[in-house]
Amino acid sequence: MVTRRGEDPRPLPSETALRVIMRRLREIMAEDCDGQSKLDRIVRQIAGVMVAEVCSIYLKRQDGSLELFATEGLNPDAVHSTRLKRGEGLVGKCAEIGVTVNEPEASSHPAFSYRPETGEEIYHALLAVPISRSAQVIGALVVQNKTTKEYSDEDVEVLQATAMVIAENLVSGAVAGTGAAIEASRSQPMIIEGEPLSDGIALGHVVLHEARIVVTQLLSDNPAAEIVRLDDAIHKLQANIDEMFEHEELSAAGEHRDVLEAYKMFANDKGWHRRLREAVEGGLTAEAAVERVQNSMRTRMLRQHDTYWRERQRDLDDLSDRLLRVLAGRPMRANNSDRMASDAILVARTLGPAELLDYDRTKLRGLVVEDGSAQSHVAVVAKALGIAAIGQATGVVERVNAGDAAIVDAVTGEVHLRPSAEVIAAYSDKVRFRARRQKRYQALRDRPAITKDGVRISLLMNAGLLVDMPHLAESGADGVGLYRTELQFMLSDAFPRLDKQTQLYRNVLAEAGERPVVFRTLDIGGDKVLPYLRQPKEENPAMGWRAIRMALDRPELFRLQVRAMLKAAAGRQLRIMIPMVTAGYEMVAIRSLVDREKEFLTKHNHVLPSEILIGAMFEVPSLLFDLDGFLPRVDFVSVGSNDLVQFLFAADRTNARVASRFDVLSPPPLRAFKMLVKAAKKHRVPVTVCGEIAGRPLEAMTLIGLGLRSLSMAPAAIGPIKSMILSVNVERVTDCVENLLKDGAKDVRLTLQQFAERDGVDIDT
Repeated sequence: MVTRRGEDPRPLPSETALRVIMRRLREIMAEDCDGQSKLDRIVRQIAGVMVAEVCSIYLKRQDGSLELFATEGLNPDAVHSTRLKRGEGLVGKCAEIGVTVNEPEASSHPAFSYRPETGEEIYHALLAVPISRSAQVIGALVVQNKTTKEYSDEDVEVLQATAMVIAENLVSGAVAGTGAAIEASRSQPMIIEGEPLSDGIALGHVVLHEARIVVTQLLSDNPAAEIVRLDDAIHKLQANIDEMFEHEELSAAGEHRDVLEAYKMFANDKGWHRRLREAVEGGLTAEAAVERVQNSMRTRMLRQHDTYWRERQRDLDDLSDRLLRVLAGRPMRANNSDRMASDAILVARTLGPAELLDYDRTKLRGLVVEDGSAQSHVAVVAKALGIAAIGQATGVVERVNAGDAAIVDAVTGEVHLRPSAEVIAAYSDKVRFRARRQKRYQALRDRPAITKDGVRISLLMNAGLLVDMPHLAESGADGVGLYRTELQFMLSDAFPRLDKQTQLYRNVLAEAGERPVVFRTLDIGGDKVLPYLRQPKEENPAMGWRAIRMALDRPELFRLQVRAMLKAAAGRQLRIMIPMVTAGYEMVAIRSLVDREKEFLTKHNHVLPSEILIGAMFEVPSLLFDLDGFLPRVDFVSVGSNDLVQFLFAADRTNARVASRFDVLSPPPLRAFKMLVKAAKKHRVPVTVCGEIAGRPLEAMTLIGLGLRSLSMAPAAIGPIKSMILSVNVERVTDCVENLLKDGAKDVRLTLQQFAERDGVDIDT
């Protein structure tokens, strides 16, 4: 608990301590003295109220390093002479990534940076909070004690609120002599590392998915009036969420009902309301209170390693942003088109595939998200759109401003914020080089994909919207190997009617001309939800009630979609693929439903397709042990490698911590592919791989070595894959892959890369 040193040793409630600090900060800022004197008085007052032997303020310099600007308790001679490199030590970590550091025994921590000139070796406990304004970290506020202890949550909250007020006064120039360095730090170039989601390089300017409300006034002169404002805003927020439930629809950004349940829980949480009021009573404005409580609760939740709490943190962030919008008198969510630059780099904490499709694709150049993995569906959509995308860019939202220049290097996984002219010039050259290479691929468009030893490989493309279909001609694809029908459903406010579905499928087939199209039936569930379709909350939705399981339990939805496909394909071939098949007998039930629709249309004098082929998505490992029972019941198989690999390794492909833990180019998945290819050849069932691995040259070369002759991928990948095929010898790559599986090579990927280099196979993307 916080107490006041030298005045009253009795514990004070955190809001009282905060009020004391706020009052004294006001008095110091109003004094007519130089900036250094004000900083010296500030740290002295904080140390007194916090009962800390040490209080220090570190501020960022233009090069990103930290300089000790003021201290109470450390050696005074260290002020302005002690500097920490970017990210150095516990204090550097606090300022670099914007996190609170609370260490009971700081000197023994492996990240501790010892500076003998400060005399801090006698202090054990350390609490450091970032000093930030407008989402830019400009320094760190630190308290230390000789005793070994972990500072309480109340201590953390008081120091965080104090840091907010200090930041406002530093940036505003109230502390003379600090403004220039701080303003320079806010415009510094920065590199954030992430994980490539969709290959490419993009140069442009930042558009924030959720426009940030910048709190400009932190201190309040009338707490009673601020309480009224806060209460009114909370009531409006609750009413807005209740209205969403009443109409059973989602906002324009596509949050589904389960998220609304979490929002409603938070919006009505009395503990949240109490913390907000306590912050206002402590002297903050309503907006500053929301920001302070949000930061405090985020710090607590990030200590938890359970995914449940990470999801709740996202809910809280979104709810806090909504409350700030109410207080600012803005709409709950800004209109995307109003905020789009012509060279937009979209930056978001989290983003769903439908939300990405809300944006003007002609203006969107790149995407950066704080979560997401290469196998997530937003990554799949980004690839289909040809957008350079990076995920796992931790802290990017807090470090960027709308309109900032940015470069997305989705080859290396780096995001360059506010890059220098030299960096921009270098990347402009890279983009021109990639454009020349794409031109070379374009020259291969009409050339058949035939290997050096004369083996023809079918190259198909993945699609999900009608606007994707022109890519057929542009890429030279042999057809559409996977048309994701669920995207139409995800973009609709209500379940698409029969005539609307029929027209879409008819238009797709017309755009394809003589080339085949494989329609995957509705694959909803897991991380894909429909706002208008009530679905049960599941602990493991990827393995729950989705795809074929939903189709068999609610056949009316499946039958309506099949009827639309049958009508659209009148007089021509129709290929229907069923996702998430787990056992052969399920295909018997599916064929029965399709037959019922054929009978219905025949009875009503509709022309049926000339041929109906019904296939299955091979993505559940159980089918590997039922191949002789499964394959005779399908006309073709499409391998969904994303789900197949996640189920083989029990590794959630949307969880970045484990998604990249296992390599698809390792013996278990390769042997699974080999088993399928061998059995399919026996039963004369064609097999296509339409997962993401089909679009990567090294992986595609390996699939060919396993005996696969049909691959489906994003349109942009067809050029590089065709170039690889034209340079490969099937016989030699087959021998290489078989020997790897036989010998159990330790590093399969490295061995395959070495083979490609020796054999002159073009695997450069």
